[in-house]
Amino acid sequence: MKQSNSDRRRGSLPPPSEKYHKALTQRQQLDGQLNENTAVKQELDLLKSGGEVYKLIGPVLVKQDLEEAKQNVTKRMDYIRSELKRTDDLLSGLDKKQDAHRESISKLQQQYQQAQVKASMKT
Repeated sequence: MKQSNSDRRRGSLPPPSEKYHKALTQRQQLDGQLNENTAVKQELDLLKSGGEVYKLIGPVLVKQDLEEAKQNVTKRMDYIRSELKRTDDLLSGLDKKQDAHRESISKLQQQYQQAQVKASMKT
């Protein structure tokens, strides 16, 4: 049996619901990471300027400058926020596509029903 172009295209791309689910899962992970980093930032803000901060690198704890640690956490939070915005934009775009498909299907269903009514009147 010969495979049509639309069948081949459908097979090579993930269905919209899978894309949506993947983006939603990614958004939830990013949200969790942002919450964790916010808690870390709050803890770092509680430390006095002479406080000691250690960073886990592999199996070793390495002393880190407090200001450097705060800057790293702030940068990480900025990156996570930008990824959240990108993911939200993707989800919004997928929502719009899904709405457009629903509308298209609804119109086709109405046309089909009208054609059925016309066909039944002829007989």
